[in-house]
Amino acid sequence: MTKAVKEISLGDVGARAADYDEELLGDKVSLSMGPSHPATHGVLRLQLELDGDIVTKCMPVIGYLHRGDEKIAENMTYNQFVPYTDRLDYLAPLANNVAYAIAVERLANLKIPPRCEAIRVICCELARISSHLLGLGVYAMDTGALTVFMYTFTQREKLYSLFEELTGARFTTSYTRIGGVARDVPEGWLGRVNQFVNSLLPVVDEIDTLLTRNKIFLERTEGIAAISREDAIAYGLTGPNLRASGVDVDLRKDTPYSGYEQYDFEVPIGTHGDCYDRYLVRMEELRQSTRIVRQAIDKMPEGPFYAEDAKKIFAPRKDKILTSMEELIQNFMIVTEGPQMPAGEVYFEAENPKGALGFFIVSKGGGVPYRLKIRAPSFCSLCILDKIAPGHLMSDIPVILGSLDFVMGECDR
Repeated sequence: MTKAVKEISLGDVGARAADYDEELLGDKVSLSMGPSHPATHGVLRLQLELDGDIVTKCMPVIGYLHRGDEKIAENMTYNQFVPYTDRLDYLAPLANNVAYAIAVERLANLKIPPRCEAIRVICCELARISSHLLGLGVYAMDTGALTVFMYTFTQREKLYSLFEELTGARFTTSYTRIGGVARDVPEGWLGRVNQFVNSLLPVVDEIDTLLTRNKIFLERTEGIAAISREDAIAYGLTGPNLRASGVDVDLRKDTPYSGYEQYDFEVPIGTHGDCYDRYLVRMEELRQSTRIVRQAIDKMPEGPFYAEDAKKIFAPRKDKILTSMEELIQNFMIVTEGPQMPAGEVYFEAENPKGALGFFIVSKGGGVPYRLKIRAPSFCSLCILDKIAPGHLMSDIPVILGSLDFVMGECDR
């Protein structure tokens, strides 16, 4: 009896069950965690099977936030779908806009001016900073460190003020357009962004001091839910979750877009692929994003913020609409029929904060896509839960979910 108790507490969950008589084993408990539970970071339900406090099965159940974005895209023009991309990863709407716009621009074989590309890079990296600040703040709170949440959200509020100044909105920005951006940066805005990223680095160092060598945080995260290099690739993980497992893949480096090849930055890579490594990778990405933003501000070129030759794609400026009949007609056609695209298909994916966000577009010509498919990184991040959660304690589940840093808006689409 003593031997059985000892092996049950220390042995592997799957292997030990067959070694003992049925009367020595308790019944397994089936437990639904979510979809209304703070630890699930959204309307996610986990169907858990528990042997005492140990998880033996973990099946993610999605669909509680499904809005049919892909089908909606087939019934509206390319321009009209831009606000819907805000609602995918709603923690990084500026980056979603850019990924979608580049996909459509490649379908139209449209060249974007350098100033527009630099503005987009700044937007994407600020979106990465904003997303990681929230992700790290709530992740720390999942492990019991409440102070970090206050630090990260204070900085995030400063970012939202900058977003509002640039786009007119704090959350769902809808700033990017097919062929450019909605408007040029306001006067003095780049200087204020530079001040923000300079003030952010001491805060990141403070968070580093609070968490990285914290004994409680280490015990909650080190060795928990380790994902091997092979499993990360097999399950289609991308972004920080993939790089934490030691896979050196970053689309900004490997297949540069929007002029990323001009910027000097490093790609942080993990070694063990556990919850602790996923934290470290995101912390370093905050520093690297500030580095990219500084370079983009320093190198900001002059020129137009939209492709001036995209007359049937980018809506004319309002002053031209009010003074030119030709521009007025052009605006009417773009609004009613959409930007005219050639027949064909295109796939483009961008390095978003959560991973690779991809858009596959099939066009039969005209202003409305025939088919649009979204490749969401959070969906793949959730798929691996059934592999990594068994064998851990019930109390480890919030930590595992926080380390994966998913968002349900793009998972259900």
